Amino acid sequence: MYDKRIRIFILVIAAFLLVCLLRLTQMQLLPDSSVQDEIAELKHQRGLSWQLKTLRGRILDRKGKVLAADQPQFQLCIDYKLTCFLDQRVRQAKLLKAAAKNNPNLSFDIKKDLQARLEDLQRVIDKCTYFGLKRTDIESGIAQINNKIWNLREYLAWKRNFPDKDFKLAVPDPNERLLLVDKVDIAEMHDSWPLLELKTDDDIFTAQLEFADIAGVQILPKGQRFCSYGTVAAQTIGWVGPATQEDDKALFADDKLSSYLDGEVCGREDGVEYVCEAILRGRRGELVYDIDRELVNRTETQFGKDVSLTIDIELQKRIEDYLANGQLNPNYKAPTAAVVIDVATGDILALVSTPVFDLNKIRANFAALAADPNEPLRNRAINKQYPPGSSVKPLILIAGLESGKITADQIISCPAQKAPTGWPSCWIYNRYSIGHDNEGLNNAHNATKGSCNIYFSRLADRIEPVVLQQWLFKFGYGQPIRLASCVVCDASNAIRDTQYAARDFRQAQGQISNLSPKTTVQQFEQVPPLTESERKWFGIGQGNLRVTPLQVANAMAAIARGGVFKPPRLFLDDPNNSKSEIRNPKSEIDLGISPQTLATVYDGMSAVVNEPGGTAYKEFANSGLASQDVKVYGKTGSTEKPDNAWFAGFATDSTNREIAIALIVEGGQHGSSDAAPLAHDIIQFCIDAEYIGKTNPTTE
Repeated sequence: MYDKRIRIFILVIAAFLLVCLLRLTQMQLLPDSSVQDEIAELKHQRGLSWQLKTLRGRILDRKGKVLAADQPQFQLCIDYKLTCFLDQRVRQAKLLKAAAKNNPNLSFDIKKDLQARLEDLQRVIDKCTYFGLKRTDIESGIAQINNKIWNLREYLAWKRNFPDKDFKLAVPDPNERLLLVDKVDIAEMHDSWPLLELKTDDDIFTAQLEFADIAGVQILPKGQRFCSYGTVAAQTIGWVGPATQEDDKALFADDKLSSYLDGEVCGREDGVEYVCEAILRGRRGELVYDIDRELVNRTETQFGKDVSLTIDIELQKRIEDYLANGQLNPNYKAPTAAVVIDVATGDILALVSTPVFDLNKIRANFAALAADPNEPLRNRAINKQYPPGSSVKPLILIAGLESGKITADQIISCPAQKAPTGWPSCWIYNRYSIGHDNEGLNNAHNATKGSCNIYFSRLADRIEPVVLQQWLFKFGYGQPIRLASCVVCDASNAIRDTQYAARDFRQAQGQISNLSPKTTVQQFEQVPPLTESERKWFGIGQGNLRVTPLQVANAMAAIARGGVFKPPRLFLDDPNNSKSEIRNPKSEIDLGISPQTLATVYDGMSAVVNEPGGTAYKEFANSGLASQDVKVYGKTGSTEKPDNAWFAGFATDSTNREIAIALIVEGGQHGSSDAAPLAHDIIQFCIDAEYIGKTNPTTE
């Protein structure tokens, strides 16, 4: 009986083992086993991942010259496994653990090892002083590394053990708290941390010699943003800084491989670096290993894409250097803005704002630059609005002719007497107490040539306020100019996320009404009204009328095109990329200006620079531009309260190549003497750069 029970027991055990064996075979061998999937998932969860760094895209000019790019910079890095020995908390925890084992020999060995490691670290600190750093600064840097990691370990020790209690109250004994923290192992403890920058080749060579025999110290490269031209186009290019603000973190919050890690940078404040962050940023790669250290997934790194601008950086540099040269420009200390546009394409060739700053030193100098009353950080060409002065008069003339309020030959006399109260006086009368109606011939031609305030204030007063506003709006005034949209596209060329398209350059939208708009104007219906009494001041570019230099230059380009408005371009389209991340505005609008009106405006603007009596004739007469096959059409301007000097216009050659230009000198008194000479020389620079005219002129 007993033997029979034993046999039954053995059979049951054998059956059970057989079932287990079959189940194990299923789990291991059958590919469709759900358990096998569960095992794989468990191995994956307990594995680790390693993210691969990306590289920020470059910013290029229209000719492919590099304006901003990441360059390798070398750092002396030190492992936390070495820096931690300068942390009294770490040393104390190790001694407490040894003491708990009641082994005097172990405690002695631990003390000896701690002393040896501390001496190694002191030797590293001594060698770091060879690079010009103070010992206290090096120790402070190491303390920052230690504190950052210890604080994170302490937080995790509290969170994992006593999340609902105060850590010190839950564990009142400081030694017990040390031991709890010491049990926490985090990834940062196994990283190398930058200790100092190796700025020269000699520094790198010295570091290689001095630290070759010290474990835990290594020389590692990092990407450093470098702007090849320093100060040139600084406000347009923009700069990068640590991605620490909430807006920065929100941009890629839904993408762990694009989101910013500690120490990574992003575009700051304004400029191309900021606007095109989604394109320039790139995306980190990732290697995922399971618990057996087998590679289970690999995500390739996507390097940031390049962005090409329409700017000619050499032309921009020449203009900036010229404006800052006290021997060539008497107003070199005055803040200035200048814009040059290729008329045919709308490409912005130069977008100048002075004073400038060095992009490679911006992070160190930011506080001083932000406090500078001359506002070097502001891009005056697009983000500061001014009264346009007499530079607006060609537009007023177009509005008057097209609305039938005047004809080209109709006279508005300018008598030799002071204007009635509330009306602007003639600038010639103000200066010389005489009128200038040329014996009753103060028609469109002569009024434009002599910049007659009486003519244009009276003309503007005849035009219905809404009609006057509509014409200014058609030329791009009173609204921000959208230079481009920067987006990230998926495989179907659809925008991946609408938030990427939200960034644009910081711009002033100007004003064509009595009151400033309360919102960003996108349609004419959003423009506040203009009162009848304000019209006369608009006629001479004063009152509440405000524009940016880019708006003025683009309006001049529209006139040069025969009344065709085209948004200016700052970004070059990529012909090889059907999924273009740069979306340039495509609209091109014929404003419907009659040939007769255009001829009248051209005639007057030509007279400004090419006929005796023109406000810019002195600066352009016998200047040599004509001998280089270039004819200039222009308009000077000046304003009071604030005092500024303007020149605006366009230049053309016999092959129909054309450039438009606008320039303002803050504090300038007269457009003819303060702005026109600068504009003349900038046009010459454009000839030298082969955008217009003959590069090897023949004598006439």
